[in-house]
Amino acid sequence: MAPSVSDIVPPVTETIADLKLTATTQDNGPSYPFYYPYYDPNEKFPPTQVYEHTDPGAKADRAKPHLLTPETNVSHLSPFLGTEISGVQISQLSEEGLNELALYAAERKVLIFRDQDFKDIGPDRQIEIAKRFGRIQRHPTSGNVKGYPEFHVVYRGTEHDRLKEVIPDDRITRTQWHSDVSYEKQPAGTTFFFVLDQPAVGGDTLFASQVEAYNRLSPEFKKRLEGLRAVHSAFEQAEASRRRGGIHPLVRRHPVTGEKALYVNQGFTRRIVGFKAEESEYLLKFLFDHISKGADFQIRARYKPGSVVVWDNRVTVHSATGDFNPGDRRHAVRLTPQAEVPTET
Repeated sequence: MAPSVSDIVPPVTETIADLKLTATTQDNGPSYPFYYPYYDPNEKFPPTQVYEHTDPGAKADRAKPHLLTPETNVSHLSPFLGTEISGVQISQLSEEGLNELALYAAERKVLIFRDQDFKDIGPDRQIEIAKRFGRIQRHPTSGNVKGYPEFHVVYRGTEHDRLKEVIPDDRITRTQWHSDVSYEKQPAGTTFFFVLDQPAVGGDTLFASQVEAYNRLSPEFKKRLEGLRAVHSAFEQAEASRRRGGIHPLVRRHPVTGEKALYVNQGFTRRIVGFKAEESEYLLKFLFDHISKGADFQIRARYKPGSVVVWDNRVTVHSATGDFNPGDRRHAVRLTPQAEVPTET
């Protein structure tokens, strides 16, 4: 096994060296400094090209014998989404097991793996596993790992809080439902998120099933959504989003399960193509409210040491919760394989 990346300590940056923390307990910095967010304003990525994506879940054995072995413990959090899994290591899954993981993530929407060694297997192995699910998206503006732009680093501490730049404190809540990089022409599919440092209380992630959100609509209302498309963009990435595409159907079909799901989100969906501004705003507000108020098709993913969350961005939305002590550190990493171009059929 590769050495733990917690043992790979790069030269301490000035940012970390100058930490001035208000916490009463001694803080020795992030547990995994290798994954500290790195920013290079001169780092540019070429335009994203469309590629042919085949979901590995299409090749999976529906019984999932390589993933759900007799040693695997499974606990469902909701009838509609969310399953906690222990007794199996993602890092040790065979190709067949990873195919089954893709299928299970599509079926259960969100998988919470406990007691994983994933954070300690090294960046190359982590990327190797994630690439089996699609080409990994390189985020154009967020911090990554130096030399590894495939990683999207989520970091909030007293010395570093980029969340305030994206979602200012002038909002009552920082809850913002979204599907990752839905502004891409080929948005995210099966997504990996592993936690390195977690507050003692809070800092969970909310998830909602877009399949169940769609299923709750009346047959007549579903007909009104057929054929509609929406523009997806992000704040500072809006111009890049426009060039890449970012126009998707309001309802998409999963290529493996065949389930239909709403594909709108408050974070990135801006307007409905062909509608007047007031018409678009009216319909999107209804859909956003429907999703955010659907507590009976939502879960709250809680993190523990060694937790890895795998979810299917095509059929879910999620939101961070900024409900933890400002003096606590929350440090996590996301790997975001891109899936197919969304289609309604």
